[in-house]
Amino acid sequence: QVQVMESGGGSVQAGGSLTLSCEVLGYTYNLISMGWFRQVPGKEREGVAFIDSTGSPMYSDSVKGRFTISKGSVKTSQSLQMTDLKPEDTATYYCVADISWTSLTTGYASHWGQGTQVTVTS
Repeated sequence: QVQVMESGGGSVQAGGSLTLSCEVLGYTYNLISMGWFRQVPGKEREGVAFIDSTGSPMYSDSVKGRFTISKGSVKTSQSLQMTDLKPEDTATYYCVADISWTSLTTGYASHWGQGTQVTVTS
């Protein structure tokens, strides 16, 4: 059974930093793409950052230059380093994983984490 395990959410003041981590357990393929979506109640879900199986990243315009996604030492793991955080980054962040890049980046990933809350105060 595949499980997506997230960690690292919390509360921070504007301008601060947080790192989210994610590992996919029980997955038989190493060639997996991963990423993060975030959602605020009442708003549309937003794709934040993605990384493919070769380690190439992609970012939304809203976080480009502030967030860095990278693969972990385990091929089915990754982390999202968030710097210069702003109040508008406040959301529940979901780790996603799929062997299909299209499915991953369009919100149809096969595997989702339970979500971790990030709160940025001004």
